[in-house]
Amino acid sequence: MPGHLSLDEALDLTRTGDVWLFRGRTVPDRAIQMTTNSPVNHVGMSVVLDDLPPLMWHAELGRSLPDLWSGTNQRGVQLHDLRDAVVVWARRYGQRAWLRQLDRPVTREMEDALLRTIARLDGTPFPSTARLAGRWLRGRVPLPRRTAGSALESAYCAEVVAVTYQAMGLLPADRNPNWYDPGRFWSGDDLRLSAGALLGGEIPVTVPDGPAPSGRAASGQAPSLPG
Repeated sequence: MPGHLSLDEALDLTRTGDVWLFRGRTVPDRAIQMTTNSPVNHVGMSVVLDDLPPLMWHAELGRSLPDLWSGTNQRGVQLHDLRDAVVVWARRYGQRAWLRQLDRPVTREMEDALLRTIARLDGTPFPSTARLAGRWLRGRVPLPRRTAGSALESAYCAEVVAVTYQAMGLLPADRNPNWYDPGRFWSGDDLRLSAGALLGGEIPVTVPDGPAPSGRAASGQAPSLPG
C-alpha cells in the first residue's frame, strides 16, 4: 500500500465502492466527531462508471457543487464530480482526505443496485445536528429495521454509504443504516463487510493548493448516466 497519493494518482486508482474519509478541525467538524465518537467527520463513496469521470456519492449540508444526477445545486444527498468534491473538502472546508479501496471489482448487478439507490436517495435532505445525534443514538437501540425500498426523510453521509453498501450486498441487511457513523468506515473500527469483501487501509491523499471550484452548474443539465 502506498504511503500517500496525489489527488491525480488517487483519481486514476479509485474504483466504484472505494471509500473516502475526511477529518477537519472546525467547530462543526469537532461536533460531528464528538457526537458520533468518530475520528473522522465525513465519508463518501467512489462511483466510477464506464467512461464518465470519477464521481463521489455522499451527503452534505452545503450545496457548493452541482449535483450530477439532478443537474442542480442542492443540499443533502448528492452525486458530485469526485475531483471537485475532494478539492472543495480540502481547500474550502480545510479537511484532510484518505482513500480506502475495496478489494474487489463490483459486478454488473452491484452496479445496477448502486444506480437504483442513487435514483431513490438523491436529493434527500441532510438532518440538523440535533437530529443527526438522535439518529445516531437510535441506531444503537434495537428497533424494527426499515425495508430496503423504504424512503428516508433525511440522511447523513455514513447512512448513505451504508444504505448503498447494503443494496450492493457489501454490508449485512440485518442492521439499520443509522447504526453507522463516519468512524465505522475507518480501519480502526474493523468494519465487517459481507461475502469476505475487505476495505484496505487509509491512504492519505494530497490535494494541491489553489482555488476551490466555483460550483456553478454550467447548463442545468445532468450528464448522461448509464442505467
